[in-house]
Amino acid sequence: MNDLDTKISEHYMRLAIRLAARALGNTSPNPLVGAVIVKDGQIAGRGYHCRAGSPHAEINALKEAGNKAMGADLYLNLEPCIHYGRTPPCVDALLESRIKRVFVGMSDPNPLVNGKGIQKLREGGVDVKTGILEEECRKLNEIFVKYVTTQRPFVILKAATSLDGRIAAEGGDSKWITNEKSRQYVHQLRNQVDAVLVGIGTIERDDPMLTTRLQKRRGRDSVRIVVDSTLKISPRAKVLNLASNAPTLIATTPKASLKKIRAIENQGGKVIVIPSRKSVDLTLLMEILGKKDITSILIEGGSRINTSAFKAGIVDKVIFFYAPRIIGGKNAPLIVGGNGISKVKDSLVLHRIKTRRFGDDIMVEGYT
Repeated sequence: MNDLDTKISEHYMRLAIRLAARALGNTSPNPLVGAVIVKDGQIAGRGYHCRAGSPHAEINALKEAGNKAMGADLYLNLEPCIHYGRTPPCVDALLESRIKRVFVGMSDPNPLVNGKGIQKLREGGVDVKTGILEEECRKLNEIFVKYVTTQRPFVILKAATSLDGRIAAEGGDSKWITNEKSRQYVHQLRNQVDAVLVGIGTIERDDPMLTTRLQKRRGRDSVRIVVDSTLKISPRAKVLNLASNAPTLIATTPKASLKKIRAIENQGGKVIVIPSRKSVDLTLLMEILGKKDITSILIEGGSRINTSAFKAGIVDKVIFFYAPRIIGGKNAPLIVGGNGISKVKDSLVLHRIKTRRFGDDIMVEGYT
């Protein structure tokens, strides 16, 4: 493609990406997909995948375009599916519509697709161009990519901290280190993931609800997960006494008594016993949660669960909020504790760093 064609294709691909992003948090375990159909320089149809089980983006765009789809161009951030799931293959509908060209942002890493959709379109006489804004398309579906290739959830570790790295004062008080704008963004994150995870220490100290509370619109509660190796959680804990459609899962070990398990389940909680000798094996927990179609997790715990998550190597993305405060105190909890490392060269280095301001707070985002 020449420079003009590249600019045009990237323009419409960005529209497809923005359309796909409208469904953030609603399509799991499916990917986020947007579609734009262009005929004679004009947009003839748009569509996006709204939720799992609903028509795919291509189908919605074809429906809006009608007969104008014949001989038109389609811009799609993800390769069209070729397999039967809850809906028929999109490739067949595209061939029937006699779309002329398809611009694809990235191939579908799903082993059931993985290039087969592109191949079938080409075999059907459709001109297919790939790799349009591929990096942006891949970031949009980073959760889906991790889950569909590993069957394990994409894990984000979030922390709110002072400039000197404290997540609470020595007495345990942590309300509120960051400002309202930062906290509202965290509720947006909760609305976009399948589950929120904390340790029993956070439950005992703060007794949080872990629900999604967005301003001016309703949020979707994520599954609440509590890591509790000996099942110390009180039946009166807020996470077990909510009017919420999302369940609360308690991950424990064989050290938990059957009596306490029954008491928690009678309260509405769901107990998962992880075959670990000491504490809950987080790696094994991720495997179990993946089998339950939990594709993404936001860790919002304290120093102990953060340390365990990094040690287990389950963290994919880090989001730290830094407030303009100095708390101090040698016993004030830090973001990460444990024994640490002996040499700086052995530290965990984050990549693809981005920063963002929320009032006076600064958010730092990076990948492990």
